[in-house]
Amino acid sequence: MYNADVVIVGAGPVGCVLANKLSTELNLSCLIIDKRNHIAGNCYDEKNKKGVLYHKYGPHYLRFKNNKIFEYLSNFTEWIPGDYIVKSSIDKKLYPFPINLDTIENFFNVKFKSKNEAIKFINKKKVKIKNPKNSEDFILSKLGYEIYEKFYKNYTIKQWGISPKKLSSNIAGRVPIRFNRNPYYVNEKLKFMPKKGFTKMFEKMISNKKISLSLNTDFFKIRKKIKYNKFLIYTGAPDKFFNYRYGKLNWRSLDFKFKTFKKKYIQKSVQYNYPNDYKFTRKVEIKHVTKQNTPYTVISKEYPKSKGDPYYPIINNENLIKFNKYKKLIDEIENQNIFFEGRLAQYKYFNTDEVIERALNLYKKIKKIKVNIKN
Repeated sequence: MYNADVVIVGAGPVGCVLANKLSTELNLSCLIIDKRNHIAGNCYDEKNKKGVLYHKYGPHYLRFKNNKIFEYLSNFTEWIPGDYIVKSSIDKKLYPFPINLDTIENFFNVKFKSKNEAIKFINKKKVKIKNPKNSEDFILSKLGYEIYEKFYKNYTIKQWGISPKKLSSNIAGRVPIRFNRNPYYVNEKLKFMPKKGFTKMFEKMISNKKISLSLNTDFFKIRKKIKYNKFLIYTGAPDKFFNYRYGKLNWRSLDFKFKTFKKKYIQKSVQYNYPNDYKFTRKVEIKHVTKQNTPYTVISKEYPKSKGDPYYPIINNENLIKFNKYKKLIDEIENQNIFFEGRLAQYKYFNTDEVIERALNLYKKIKKIKVNIKN
């Protein structure tokens, strides 16, 4: 029997944050179940045989919109600066990405005297689309055909396996477009990496004695043996939880190929995107942001695929209609004190700081409920 006040399915950021808060502040016993052999979910990092810390499931560029989230995580880690600089390889030349003034000048071989001059230049390139309905329309309406064709179109097709015309405009809209020379991948000023890595941070978060872990454990194989005295928190895919009642939701998965080099660095920045060359989408040298002092480095290549562990929800009309049906079921079972949270459970792309904020907000909701539950 798997028994606790709170049973949490998934040992990723959501599961760890909720276990931490519920155990330390409400004194509830928490059992975290995960089918993988480790905690931290896709944030998991580990050292390879040469002692190089690498991100096993792709780079996680931690940044904060909300200072309170930064303060909360500071209880479990020291920080180093998050130097997230990304380049896009176009016709064998590297350009700053997201698109900024340097990208536009270098790509079109022009020089601007002012920001307004650059905006006027791009305005002539833009396609007039009043209400962009998909990712292609969105980029065309912001930057025009030339940049869309070289920087976005083929990358999107590789990453998602479908045409940008069939993807929500929100997906393209996640990447900023700048008319300044900011070289960083993210807009947020608070950009930090956990000094000893994500896994160490989450280990400290769930070090409370009232938290127990059951790794290598498939929730769906032991579902009937689980007893939660107060709450069940589920962070996995909703279609599977409800036995695919309304059909399967579509996800995009990834394969990672890692190679270790006896060299201080291979790339000049952490990430190179390859929109138009190769089968992989990007090469990542995470050492640029982990700041390890070692003679070795690791390069990872990411190959998107349609089958495998779910990483990214494919946001289009068909999937949103399906998810909204599952959302009604999710809302209905809240009265049984069953809660769904996280990127998979909510079928939405969240950054790490966003899922942690959502987990803390769910904790506040659960705290109010517990006041009305007899101990």
